[in-house]
Amino acid sequence: MDQQSALVLFSGGQDSATCLAWALDRFGRVETVGYSYGQRHTIELDCRAPLTAGISALKPDWAVRLGEHHTLDIPTLGAVSDTALTRDVAIAMGDNGLPNTFVPGRNLIFLTFAAALAYRRGIKNLVTGVCETDYSGYPDCRDDTIKALQVALNLGMERRFVLHTPLMWRDKAETWALAHDLGGPALVDLIREQSHSCYIGDRTHRHDWGYGCGECPACRLRADGWSRYAPRAPKQD
Repeated sequence: MDQQSALVLFSGGQDSATCLAWALDRFGRVETVGYSYGQRHTIELDCRAPLTAGISALKPDWAVRLGEHHTLDIPTLGAVSDTALTRDVAIAMGDNGLPNTFVPGRNLIFLTFAAALAYRRGIKNLVTGVCETDYSGYPDCRDDTIKALQVALNLGMERRFVLHTPLMWRDKAETWALAHDLGGPALVDLIREQSHSCYIGDRTHRHDWGYGCGECPACRLRADGWSRYAPRAPKQD
């Protein structure tokens, strides 16, 4: 495997866009993978092209390092998931203490498919934007889950993949700050304007932090992070 290669799980959202910039800053060859699984906010996939074009334009070496983009169709995940992320139902808390936007096994499946693709592409490093610091409580976003899955993938595929989670211990305000550290105000503005995190798929309402319904868990997390980041954001020269 190419030690300096990375595959970024890239949905088109704030977190994965920040992770893409993080990977481009560290690895010599970077590819991306996104998933179509019957999600309500499938518009996020449409955001990937303008995001990658904008990110590659920020730094010449990023443009050179950015490789192929992959989209994998896994409709079975949506078919077996009776959730507010894959059905047109109201978002609410479940009896298990998790929002009904939780798609059981989603990140486990995403990373397994990513590892299979990385196996074929000769890629060692997998980068994902999961986080347990400032999140909706999804158990497959936890650090213990990712560490256990790395062991399982390496045993099951006889490889030495490394799973990177650069946002694991960052809240949303710190994620905005990381974007600034990586690409300055231009990257922050690009993520605000072109990324999509809203679970409803709403791109008709524009807020200071970007587009979205403003009410779903993803919008609330993003808005709260922006409200804490913006007052102390470095000023543009």
